[in-house]
Amino acid sequence: MSGTLNKVMLIGHLGDEVKTHYFEGGGCIGRFPLATNETYTNRQTGEKVTNTDWHNIVVRNKAAEICEKYLSKGDKVYVEGRLKNRQWQGEDGNTRYTTEVHVQDFTFLSTKKESMAHASQAPVPTPQQEPAKPSGPESVEEVEQDDDLPF
Repeated sequence: MSGTLNKVMLIGHLGDEVKTHYFEGGGCIGRFPLATNETYTNRQTGEKVTNTDWHNIVVRNKAAEICEKYLSKGDKVYVEGRLKNRQWQGEDGNTRYTTEVHVQDFTFLSTKKESMAHASQAPVPTPQQEPAKPSGPESVEEVEQDDDLPF
């Protein structure tokens, strides 16, 4: 294979609000941190360990406006994009480096507003309230309606 590939796919939670900067020409850029977690059990101690990685996410123009409007800290989102390295001069005169994910596609997986609305509207069923399930096989249409996958 002679080509190269620079592609990143992440599912995580926003660590802060989307910070958007508007330019004179009408464009804008939005930035936010995204947390992804890895959980495993330590074989020696049996303790559950969670490692969190933070990613610098960059969205541009209309996507930045949409993210600023609908996303807030804690929301779960899928982002797909490219890794880009950037350098700048710090206030102390030293050269600083950062790696960013420049988003090409994104999907909102959950928002705090949605989660809170569903929690307040949907009572938890007790065993007496659960509907009886039909004994026959379900049709494909019924299974697809029950599917809650975000993509």
